[in-house]
Amino acid sequence: AAPRPAHGCSSGALLGRFGVLLQALLALCAFSTLMLKRFKEPKAERRPWRIWFYDTSKQAIGALFIHFANVFLSDLTEEDPCSLYLINFILDATLGMLLIWLGVKVVSWIVQHKKYTYLVFGEYGDPPQAAAWIGQCILYLLIMVFEKTVISLVLLIPGWTKLQQILLGYIPNPQLELVLVMFVVPFIVNAIMFWVVDSLIMRKYKQKDTLDINGSTETPRARRTEESQVLLSPDIDFDQSESDQDISGLRGSNQKMKQPSYQVVI
Repeated sequence: AAPRPAHGCSSGALLGRFGVLLQALLALCAFSTLMLKRFKEPKAERRPWRIWFYDTSKQAIGALFIHFANVFLSDLTEEDPCSLYLINFILDATLGMLLIWLGVKVVSWIVQHKKYTYLVFGEYGDPPQAAAWIGQCILYLLIMVFEKTVISLVLLIPGWTKLQQILLGYIPNPQLELVLVMFVVPFIVNAIMFWVVDSLIMRKYKQKDTLDINGSTETPRARRTEESQVLLSPDIDFDQSESDQDISGLRGSNQKMKQPSYQVVI
């Protein structure tokens, strides 16, 4: 049997009963931040529950994939799996976040260039289509696979073992280390990541951009511009000039009536 490390949790502790309980509690608390984010949105721009579920479920699927990939990678060696999981998680929250942002930008540009409307993140059609949600989930999962592959290659660089030995070596209690690695640190970081990624992949314009007025389509900005042009147009001066002409005409007629008439008698 492999010797237990002097510090840190033993092999298989991440999938033990206590570890699974911490992971379930983490998933509940971290996902609740997305619900809090929905209620923090302005009422006029708040997403319906169905759209909110479509947006957040993509993150849930991606987060579950990353989590179980980290658990699997942490149990591959005989070293402390808790510290190795923490290293994976920190890389996912830093370099991985940059890779996710880059992946979303590249995929969004490609689907917009190819005019795949239902594959644009946050766009599901009217009414929302489940097929669009499935396609976007597949795209987001591919981005997460790309991110985890790059992070796994980064972990192959020599030097991570020494960091792993000193990262949590000062904590003598394996249960406390498991709580820190599987709940405290992931909850704080996941709350920030979920908030940022949800803002990244949700629909940017939640209100309708076009208005139907007598069968014609115009944007709110164009409507405001047209109203401002009406208010600033010289029609008011023109009307005023017309009224001035009318008044001057009345005055002229009055003056003609007041002028004395001369009759020449021969």
